Amino acid sequence: MPHDTPLIATIVAGLGLAFVFGAIANRLRLPTLVGYLFAGILVGPYTPGFVADQKLGTELAEMGVILLMFGVGLHFSLKDLMSVRAIAIPGAVVQIAVATVMGWTLAMALGWSHGAGLVFGLALSVASTVVLLRALQERRLVETERGRIAVGWLIVEDIAMVLALVLLPALSSLLGGQAQATAASDPIVQWLNLGVGGILALTFIKVAGFVALMLVVGRQVIPWVLHYVAHTGSRELFRLAVLAIALGVAFGAAKLFGVSFALGAFFAGMIMSESELSHRAAEESLPLRDAFSVLFFVSVGMLFNPMSLVTEAWPILATLFIIVVGKSIAAFLIVVAFRYPAATALTISASLAQIGEFSFILAELGVHLKLLPERARDLILAGALLSIMLNPAVFAGVDRLRRFLDTRAPRPEPAAPVPVPADGAPEPAPQPPTGQPTSDEPPAVTALSDHTILVGFGRVGSLVGEALKARGLPFLVVEDADRPQARLRGERIETIAGNAANADILRCANVAGARRLIVAIPNAFEAGHIIEMAKTAKPDLPIIARAHSDAEVDHLTALGAGTVIMGEREIARGIIDTVAAATAPPATNPIQNGAAI
Repeated sequence: MPHDTPLIATIVAGLGLAFVFGAIANRLRLPTLVGYLFAGILVGPYTPGFVADQKLGTELAEMGVILLMFGVGLHFSLKDLMSVRAIAIPGAVVQIAVATVMGWTLAMALGWSHGAGLVFGLALSVASTVVLLRALQERRLVETERGRIAVGWLIVEDIAMVLALVLLPALSSLLGGQAQATAASDPIVQWLNLGVGGILALTFIKVAGFVALMLVVGRQVIPWVLHYVAHTGSRELFRLAVLAIALGVAFGAAKLFGVSFALGAFFAGMIMSESELSHRAAEESLPLRDAFSVLFFVSVGMLFNPMSLVTEAWPILATLFIIVVGKSIAAFLIVVAFRYPAATALTISASLAQIGEFSFILAELGVHLKLLPERARDLILAGALLSIMLNPAVFAGVDRLRRFLDTRAPRPEPAAPVPVPADGAPEPAPQPPTGQPTSDEPPAVTALSDHTILVGFGRVGSLVGEALKARGLPFLVVEDADRPQARLRGERIETIAGNAANADILRCANVAGARRLIVAIPNAFEAGHIIEMAKTAKPDLPIIARAHSDAEVDHLTALGAGTVIMGEREIARGIIDTVAAATAPPATNPIQNGAAI
């Protein structure tokens, strides 16, 4: 066995240090992405000690880009974008334009070319989807109107950057960079002796051909392949099919159509997202996507020279100002101009006050095409590191400012009392009609008492809710997903929109006055947190929860759940009861005696 194994050394050092520094970043309540970038800096050529193989790091980064873009496409939701298109599309376009102009202005002041200024501005205009989603999830804002606008805004930015990745190679020579190597060696280009305009037109034709092939053929073939493999019952084969489709489409797009790996992977994910098995595909591919995404950020960190923080202090501060202040002010003014509340505008502004993965991809492409100087890449990397580290503080400042504005705003009139019918059971509070956006403000505390709190309205929770409704028992539902909320409103069932793991949301369910709590969500860790908070509010509250393993049963029971039902046990019990009833002697057969099994 050879001992000179640079590939293994690069992967081990990258993942090992990424774990260490990712854990430190998490402990400091920073995005783990910061830790991954620091790990890359440590194994890079600009710091002492072990130096990873940069060529291998670049190839691993390409794999990371493919799987990152596959994940973006897999979670791309045209429905979510359309629900907020009135603000997200024009807002994102205008904000990208403003940030690009600011970046171009700084590039001109630094003596760079117009092409460098364009790429530099585009890299500063797009925020990190990873950082944004983590910040929104921590604040339980994903399902609010603010969260949907922020996510829709980022989707538009991602689409714009995908287009930029397609067009930049074709426009490189026109912008003052190096002609794309693949275009120059393209036999069609050589045969027809195409100029810049011809190369650009050929690029559009190839992209259009690839998109058409994916929409016509891929939309039929990819779901069919997934369903066929799923019916084999092999989880390993299904996982392999997902990865083979993602990597194969990306590679084929680059080799056959001359488009980027990123666009091919994005379309593979987007087509796969239309399949009924998309959730399973996302789940099965997640471990490998996460691993190569980490290696991508590590390889980006390897390119950063820490000394630039000293030698390029003022340009870095100017870059950081554009990212954190310039973009945020532009976004705030755009949202306010569309007559949205200040709280929504502040959330969007904080969401965009950072840059991430697309900025790195654009910077690397710009340097490869000789459009960007390496100095510009250092500014982008430094701006990303600093803005991501500052983003939690930006969100905290926005939260304080929003609370301050709330205290200055006029208080609403007290709500009318809930009518109580003759049987003494209070009627459910009126709900907004289906499809109407919910408010971003915390919901009011329910008027129900001596009621059941049902957390989660999925496959299990909906069955429990139907049984409670059939028995006439007063109850409310705490749910954070849009589709179940719409169903609950249509059935006139009182609903608290939000995550019950949020203390403010659970408080609105009036735990102290409840008769029982039913936790019907499958996540045992989140359920345990809900149980702890409920027991604090009412120590003698009966709690029923669900679990999937003996360890989860023990965990939830230790936290205070009185009854924990494990699905596998109940299935086994039902099977045993059915077998026992079918094999019982005739005289005691419960079916013959008219009894139910």
